[in-house]
Amino acid sequence: MPQIDPLLLDRAKRMRTQPTPFEQKLWGALRGRRFEGVKFSRQVVIGAYIVDFVARSHRLVVEIDGESHGISVGRDAQRSNWLEKQGYRVIRFTNRDVGENLDGVLAAIGEALGAAPHPDPLPDGEREERE
Repeated sequence: MPQIDPLLLDRAKRMRTQPTPFEQKLWGALRGRRFEGVKFSRQVVIGAYIVDFVARSHRLVVEIDGESHGISVGRDAQRSNWLEKQGYRVIRFTNRDVGENLDGVLAAIGEALGAAPHPDPLPDGEREERE
């Protein structure tokens, strides 16, 4: 397992203690398996990046883009591309989306949870049939 940069870990911890109002609002809906019974974590280090929220079981990253993200589109694309190469699906929302349409954001997250690939799928024929 690769070593995690201690500076990134420290920064992620600080970010968890000082969330933006929009992160706080979304976290209120996601924390404690409140949303579809899925465990989400916030401000998590993945590689060289800190992601806002992640559902590791579904390999889904949820990012909330504030005002500064408008000027860092290329960097965000590079980051999303790297995360996707690691097997994560990345979905992004703006502060405005979370502030004005939390229900729509949650609906999109629910849809993404259903579409995200299983991290370790079983070969065909080895799945149990569920009724």
